[in-house]
Amino acid sequence: MRAADRGTHRGAKVAATAALSAALALLAGCAAPAHPDGDAHRLAAYRYVLLGEVHDNAEGHRRRLASLTEAIDAGWRPAIAMEQFDRERQADLDRARRERPGDVDHLIAQAGAAGWEWPLYRPVIALALRHDLPLIAANLSRDDARGVMRGGAVFSAAERERLGLERPLPPDLAAAQTAVLDDSHCGHFPRAMLPGMLNAQAARDAVMAAALREHAARGVVLLAGNGHVRRDIGVPRWLGGKPADVLAIAYLEAAAPDEAGAYDRVVLVPPVRRLDPCGAMRQTPR
Repeated sequence: MRAADRGTHRGAKVAATAALSAALALLAGCAAPAHPDGDAHRLAAYRYVLLGEVHDNAEGHRRRLASLTEAIDAGWRPAIAMEQFDRERQADLDRARRERPGDVDHLIAQAGAAGWEWPLYRPVIALALRHDLPLIAANLSRDDARGVMRGGAVFSAAERERLGLERPLPPDLAAAQTAVLDDSHCGHFPRAMLPGMLNAQAARDAVMAAALREHAARGVVLLAGNGHVRRDIGVPRWLGGKPADVLAIAYLEAAAPDEAGAYDRVVLVPPVRRLDPCGAMRQTPR
């Protein structure tokens, strides 16, 4: 899991090694899992399908893949945009496909960002290659996100306008994202870092939204952390167009009342056993 994704799900910060190893072994050989969640028949009705994840939860990956596989096997041919590929690696991704068509491991080695549990993503990449679907490197890189946090000139004036980043963040978005960041840091988020982090989160979502818009005509799926597919603070806020063109589905281990309403549908999956990232902080006075 990447450091920039802490806002996605607090519990996913530290995975138990034994549980994750078993999950990876189960998923790595999975080509077309069964038991989709009832969404497959309607995915093709939307321009934008946003499918969330808890990054280290293999059961969530399996169930998401099941729905996606059923829809694609039925004839849907969307582009597949992935948070796990940084936008500047698109040329590497395309080159890897030309060099070794169908070779998932070569593609990951050539274009994959560090810090992801790639065995969890192999099946969906294999699905895209098997059906010759466009694979889209959708994410803002870690270095660029740091640049945004520090107030650097990551985007030109024209690009900021294209992304919708030329204006201050709407107050409701800033307030909701602040609450998410604070919760994901166990109530100890450094306030001095807040403005930069809010800008970085917004930039990541805006960049992903821009990547999706380029493929709206054929339909496009975004695979990203649950925080990025939230309608209130995530990519849908930056897509523009009609809200009815978007379907946002979260794969959550638990849903707080305010979080559940941020998605069109929530699929609950069994939680992964992890160390408690807030345990030590509870002993420290605020």
